[in-house]
Amino acid sequence: MHINTIIFDLGAVLIDWNPNYVFDKLFNDEERKAFFFQNICTSEWNEKQDAGRSLKEATDELLVKHPGWKKEIEAYYGRWKEMLGGPIKETVEIFRQLKASGKYKLYALTNWSAETFPVALELYEFLHWFDGRVVSGEEKMRKPFPEFYKVLLDRFNVKPGEAIFIDDSLRNIQGAEAVGIKSIHFKSPQQLAKELKEMNLL
Repeated sequence: MHINTIIFDLGAVLIDWNPNYVFDKLFNDEERKAFFFQNICTSEWNEKQDAGRSLKEATDELLVKHPGWKKEIEAYYGRWKEMLGGPIKETVEIFRQLKASGKYKLYALTNWSAETFPVALELYEFLHWFDGRVVSGEEKMRKPFPEFYKVLLDRFNVKPGEAIFIDDSLRNIQGAEAVGIKSIHFKSPQQLAKELKEMNLL
């Protein structure tokens, strides 16, 4: 197998993003915080923004449904920048080594709101090292749906059998493998480096 393309997910792989950085400050009750994420600002709600829904529409929807949670709902995007914990430096170093080798085309395939992604582009220089990026909010589709992976394959003329995909979500890994892209389920920078070395890619 000849690999000439490496595709990275961003959140939790190259960038530390965690809503708890904000909501640990807003809640002093773990049960109330858990209720908020399980019933109000849910992962399903957030994924609609990743798929192109506007932040205003998303926020307004919840304010109508849950008026008693106004402060917390508005904080989700009002304080979104505080949810960024910075680069995951060890993974960025792996990315730097892959880039420096000159052997691979490097792409980002990310589930990310089109409205918040420019903040990350401004903060993190390494996002500009990619040969191309595909952002779900801009495409109005997201992982793990096959058409989203195919956007990257078609746009950058990538052959699935010549690519490796790296993501922390097993669901997204399964989506990539369903369209023929061999994948690494990211658990830590050390595990990623080990697997890449075993494949003679690093």
